[in-house]
Amino acid sequence: MSTGEQSGRGTDAMAFAGRPGGRKGRARSAPKGRQLDPAALDQVRALLGGRPRRRDLLIEYLHLVQDRFGALSPAHLAALAHEMRLAMAEVYEVATFYAHFDVLGAGDAPPPDLTIRVCDSLSCALAGAETLIWSLKGHYNGDVRILRAPCMGRCASAPVAEVGHRHVDRADQPKVIGVVEGGDFTPVLPPHVDFEAYRADGGYVLLEGCLGDPASLGRVEAALARSGLRGLGGAGFPTPRKWAFVKAGPKPRFLCLNADEGEPGTFKDRFAFETDPHRVIEGMLLAAWEVEAEACYIYLRDEYPAAREILLAELPKVEAAGLAPPGGIHLRRGAGAYICGEESAMLESIEGKRGLPRHRPPYAAQVGLFGRPTLIHNVETVFWIRDIVEKGAAWFDAHGRQGRKGVRAFSVSGRVKSPGVKIAPAGITMAELLEEYCGGMAEGHAFKGYLPGGASGGILPAAMADIPLDFGTLEPYGCFIGSGAVVVLSDRDDMRQVALNLLRFFEDESCGQCTPCRAGTEKAVRLMQARVWDEGLLMELGQAMRDASICGLGQAAPNPIDCVLKHFREDVGLE
Repeated sequence: MSTGEQSGRGTDAMAFAGRPGGRKGRARSAPKGRQLDPAALDQVRALLGGRPRRRDLLIEYLHLVQDRFGALSPAHLAALAHEMRLAMAEVYEVATFYAHFDVLGAGDAPPPDLTIRVCDSLSCALAGAETLIWSLKGHYNGDVRILRAPCMGRCASAPVAEVGHRHVDRADQPKVIGVVEGGDFTPVLPPHVDFEAYRADGGYVLLEGCLGDPASLGRVEAALARSGLRGLGGAGFPTPRKWAFVKAGPKPRFLCLNADEGEPGTFKDRFAFETDPHRVIEGMLLAAWEVEAEACYIYLRDEYPAAREILLAELPKVEAAGLAPPGGIHLRRGAGAYICGEESAMLESIEGKRGLPRHRPPYAAQVGLFGRPTLIHNVETVFWIRDIVEKGAAWFDAHGRQGRKGVRAFSVSGRVKSPGVKIAPAGITMAELLEEYCGGMAEGHAFKGYLPGGASGGILPAAMADIPLDFGTLEPYGCFIGSGAVVVLSDRDDMRQVALNLLRFFEDESCGQCTPCRAGTEKAVRLMQARVWDEGLLMELGQAMRDASICGLGQAAPNPIDCVLKHFREDVGLE
């Protein structure tokens, strides 16, 4: 028996193996797969310079390439994959997952040199974002790219546009055109407390004392325990218990600061970074010292370029002063994915991957970043740590109302006279917040309803404005406080359109990993466009999403639907 007969192929089979598509014909002139462009490889190497070629830095390097060349071409992606020793598929799947990366196909023309993004989330939609979008498209007629964008965290100054990396607050066509013609598309840095001013006002004295005296550990733990401080990103988990869980795990440990507040209506984290960044940094370093974390990672959403510039300038000063070890604080830049506000998706993104939520257990306190025990905190949580320890738990507790404890930073937007971040007592009611902190309703508007916790926190009518705004108080009514994003609605607002805006946001931001969320949000949007809502089908769909979605996005997405069906039936054709 010949060799060919033994193998079952023979000479023709061997020729077949080397030809395109498995067909007989001319031999392949080049290896399979995308070939390296030497010029693109040189460009990528020059951009990366001496930076380490680690997988967890992939998203940072994709930003470098996009910022330099305006888009991600196939040649540059192939060069980056080669330089980082990654499969092209790994680089491509990450690049195409995030909304802020422009991934080109073979032969695709790059986007226009300038992109204008206009926020079309709820607060901006109420303020006329749709009119702005169409007026800009008509004016530029394709010369400038006009994109719809989800919440930019500037809801108090709606509607908002972003020209390059420069935000235009209370935007209209003349304002945006003026910025374009001015030619400066860099972020505007707001007045903020820098390192020197913060130190002069007693900043970092507490941290220095803790670093020099391990016995201070008990004092910090006791103050936080007495204050009742909880996670202020939405879950409300008691802070001291979270620390204890992380410390129970083996070293090395990490701390991650979640500054990816993409919930429509939320902007308190941006406010903290753009006004008093070192109070956040000191609180973060105190928490890291408490759990003996080896390094801190700040995950900042890409929609906050001014906050990023502030941190890039201020973080080196902290390390230079010996308050953090060299290279002990890592600033990571998001790339336009709401799902990365979910803590496990954030960890995946920091590791240079798609932001897909992890199945739990195990939890991050046990198996977190790079597989190590990880303390995850919200920006507002660490913001209060220094004040609580220095002023005492009694100071923090004294601010609560209706039997609640502490203070909260509420992001208030919508139909009010004075929107913005309001530092108010935990447990304050919507009626009190509206009158005492927001100056009442905007002129010509009557109070109709409100979102107590952003897009996923549900919607309540004005008649229920006497419920304390805090953890555990809103759940009996199908809502929750979340991150304290309050959007106020008036008699001029159609609740059908409000809920539809929120569900379109969830549809667009679903990561697609699980069918109940991916297909459920799309189906809900279609059903909600009917003149009269199919109540039974929407309720059934919502229950399936709650029961089977992997993470909070799919589980909470039906909340606006349920609330409208319960409190605003006339707006959706039901009696």
